[in-house]
Amino acid sequence: MTDPTPPSTENTAGASPRGDLGRRIARRRKQLGLTREETALRAGMAPGYLRYLEEHPGAAPGQGVLLRLAGALGTTVSELAGGDADLPPGTEQAAPRPVFTDVGTKECWELLATHGVGRLALSTCSGLVVVPVNYSVVEDAIVFRTAPGTAPAQAPGHQVAFEVDRIDDALSQGWSVLVRGRARAVTDPDAVRRLEEEAYSRPWAGGKRDMWVCIDPDLVTGRRITV
Repeated sequence: MTDPTPPSTENTAGASPRGDLGRRIARRRKQLGLTREETALRAGMAPGYLRYLEEHPGAAPGQGVLLRLAGALGTTVSELAGGDADLPPGTEQAAPRPVFTDVGTKECWELLATHGVGRLALSTCSGLVVVPVNYSVVEDAIVFRTAPGTAPAQAPGHQVAFEVDRIDDALSQGWSVLVRGRARAVTDPDAVRRLEEEAYSRPWAGGKRDMWVCIDPDLVTGRRITV
């Protein structure tokens, strides 16, 4: 089987994926630790064609190509194409013989350091809430930026919970990490400057969000489901 020949383009070596499909393909193979060549071999296509799919937003491969890519990447055509972008994770059926294990503290921090969005649970003046925040791990603590008057801005001075997870619907497996601790506002100019230099995740919500909050962990636990 041969793949369509992509139109000639200028040299794009080292280019970043630009189309939605390309970003999803590249992100998934990087999650699996696969190179372009390894992925192309699994999918039975030329590495050059895979590069074309990743780097050109106008690429429109047929269903057969998508099926081969989904199989090579252990996912679904719908996930690669973004058809499930508005669906919550975990809609697939459970695996027939799942294995449930605890995750050690060291690995919990390693998993936390790979993500940028988590769920903050706290008690506010209007009751208990759970809100997503963009976060970073700095010096074994969870840090994020928010704006005065928001729900996360009410966290300092209180015990909170912070959760991050990763669900793989295609394989019915995943993990979650829970951090429990006390939140505090970071106001010291030197500490704020250090966070601005070291924190890698910026708020997706945009706007002026210059209030830094740090969660000092009392307990960090994790769980993993494999098949």
